[in-house]
Amino acid sequence: MNARTFTVVSPKRKLHQAMVSAILIVGLSSCDAATDNEPVIADRDLPEASDGQRTLPPDDSKNDPNFRFARMALDCVNKQYPNKVSHVLNSGEDVKSPKQLYPAFYGCFDWHSATHGHWLLTRLWGQGAVSELDGEIEAALARSFTEENIAAERRYFLGADRGSFERPYGMAWFLQLMAELRGIEAQGGAKGEKAARFVEILAPLETTIVEKLKVWLPKLAYPIRIGTHNQTAFAFGLMLDWAEQGGDEGLAKLVRDKTLAFHRSDKDCPIGYEPSGEDFLSPCLHEADLMRRVLGKEEFSRWLSAFLPDIPEDGSSGWLKPGIVNDPTDGKLVHLDGLNLARAWALEGIISALPDDDARVPALKAAAAEHARSGLASVSSESYAGSHWLASFATYLTSRRGITAAAPEKQPTE
Repeated sequence: MNARTFTVVSPKRKLHQAMVSAILIVGLSSCDAATDNEPVIADRDLPEASDGQRTLPPDDSKNDPNFRFARMALDCVNKQYPNKVSHVLNSGEDVKSPKQLYPAFYGCFDWHSATHGHWLLTRLWGQGAVSELDGEIEAALARSFTEENIAAERRYFLGADRGSFERPYGMAWFLQLMAELRGIEAQGGAKGEKAARFVEILAPLETTIVEKLKVWLPKLAYPIRIGTHNQTAFAFGLMLDWAEQGGDEGLAKLVRDKTLAFHRSDKDCPIGYEPSGEDFLSPCLHEADLMRRVLGKEEFSRWLSAFLPDIPEDGSSGWLKPGIVNDPTDGKLVHLDGLNLARAWALEGIISALPDDDARVPALKAAAAEHARSGLASVSSESYAGSHWLASFATYLTSRRGITAAAPEKQPTE
């Protein structure tokens, strides 16, 4: 039998150990609090809404989806945790909180969701769709869009080994945000003046992102045909809308040339293999939604016949079933709720580029309506796994952003 050694601790020593432990716990808690709650750039001089309170829906707007979507974005654009950080560490000094890394777009779980959350607010604010929330929205935008915050965001993008940060998805959503602000600026008035100031503040980050894209696009040898963030077709669509609205013919040409080189000869897209289990974008439909931006109607109609030859002409919707989500609290599985919304707007984009008497239009409309119903019904604040981003997809669909931002009719290409 092995001997067992016992250490007898005196009551006085026990008291000393307890005091030391208490001091350590308090000290560590203070360190955590200082790390998470220190007055970083994003917390300075926060403007308040008109009453300084969280606006509740008036009786006549309780069922207004726009109010609900805006409320969901307002509740997350400055919510730091939980957070999924995509971050390259070059040294111990890079170990920082999300708010310290990107003080403008740290909320809504990740950088790209924070970016399109700000786009959602900008879109509805500019449209006057949720006027009772204008004060809160302006406060949220002013909180994020400061010269200090955007300078820090730009420094992050320019950091070593961060060339692919949020490329292409988050970058494309940022350009969509800029396009939205410029559209509001062009409308004039008080909101136009505010939007113009935001554009001025955000412009340095916009320049950096566009420069990065112009370096990357010529090097891209193949399209990225997946149903998640790295897909090129969806991102190209947003980039092209921004470039053509803002007059950046250099980026517009790069995107158009790559689009035609990658996709002009595509045929028989295997849409029957969709969706994959974690898709929130459709490889087939978003490619078609991109191609309608670069081809004239007649040429696009012919291309679509080869690309998706099995679209029915009987007006049915069963040829494309909405994705099924078995657990909306699972951050990956809930992607399929977003897929239904994304498919709906892609289908509407395809319809917008076809002649009204095209025999495929009724079936495309039927599928779009079924996906929209399913997708919109899933937009809920019950689980943060979906609430931090689905409202942006819903707003993109219901406000027809991709269609209203589309380029003018193209001439057939040679």
